[in-house]
Amino acid sequence: MDKNSSSILVAGDLVINQEYDVSKLDKKLVSLFQKSDLNIVNLEAPVTASNSKILKTGPYLKAHEESTKKILKALNVDIVTLANNHVLDYDEKGVDDTLDFCRKNKIKTVGAGMNLEEAAKTLYVDTKEGKIALVNFAENEWASATDKTAGANPMDVIDNAKQIQNAREQADYVIVIIHGGHEYYNLPSPRMQKQYRFYAEQGADIIIGHHTHCISGKEVYKGVPIYYSLGNFLFTNPSSFEDWYIGIVLELTIINGKLEVQLHPVKQTKEYFQISLLEGEEKQNVYNRIFKFDTVIEDSIKLNNEWKAYVDSKYRQYLNYWSPISFVNNLLLKSVLIKLGVSLINKKGIALKLNMLRCEAHKDMSKEFTLKYLKK
Repeated sequence: MDKNSSSILVAGDLVINQEYDVSKLDKKLVSLFQKSDLNIVNLEAPVTASNSKILKTGPYLKAHEESTKKILKALNVDIVTLANNHVLDYDEKGVDDTLDFCRKNKIKTVGAGMNLEEAAKTLYVDTKEGKIALVNFAENEWASATDKTAGANPMDVIDNAKQIQNAREQADYVIVIIHGGHEYYNLPSPRMQKQYRFYAEQGADIIIGHHTHCISGKEVYKGVPIYYSLGNFLFTNPSSFEDWYIGIVLELTIINGKLEVQLHPVKQTKEYFQISLLEGEEKQNVYNRIFKFDTVIEDSIKLNNEWKAYVDSKYRQYLNYWSPISFVNNLLLKSVLIKLGVSLINKKGIALKLNMLRCEAHKDMSKEFTLKYLKK
């Protein structure tokens, strides 16, 4: 490392929900983190003893406190991003406990708080190359903070743009980290690309994404690198999805006022979640895959075609989500109805749903109505 430079490592999702020993970390990976000036990971699971689950869809995650502590220490993690869709899984107590865990272990946090004002705060870090601003927010999936309740800094185009603009005025370098995207899909949607490019125009020096549990590609838009997904870093949940076990650690190096980026592919073993830096042919294979994703991302026609194919693959699944069958609590009955092809939907009903989603005024009312109903 050049003495006139600063090195920052940014990794994807970290979930250690079982006993996990430091010996499972590859020594070369540990060395990479130990040599870095600043290390950032996404702490995806709340560190809490609370069993008070919020009402939500999807799985609940909870960290194994002692193992998480050991791994964060071994990797010399300085900062955890907390704007993600699981930080509120165990209600406000879970958020409070997680923040307290980080404070006790001298780990800085960004992206979550006990209310929206706290969650939306930009984290500023002084380095020998200047002041760095970290802006962190997440898509609105069960975890968003409000004026009065704890949670993650929510994705809101206007608010996020202002956060980036303010950071640009106060810092030498602005790093934007976003938790969002389509799980198990290796590309951004056209909407994501448009939105992330807009964030780049607001003053970000680099935009980094995670959440999808798989690696994606990158592009450079108006001089700003956009990495759409780093994939999982260390996630001790088994999966049949092969990309679950592959991730990217980004190494950002600031030299003479310029930001340089290097990719370090990592891999977990399926049996014991041992994690190591990839080398040789395996490393090159990941680079080759990323290059292929890059060529799609840079071509709007290809990106749109891939998106349409992905939508087609999920058509039946989402049709079932929109069907009244989704309101059936009896799993056996629901399964039978789905197998019989019973949907209980029609075009007029779907048109109504589209209007509720697409029209801004109806979307506002739909959101308020559903929140009021769920609180009953």
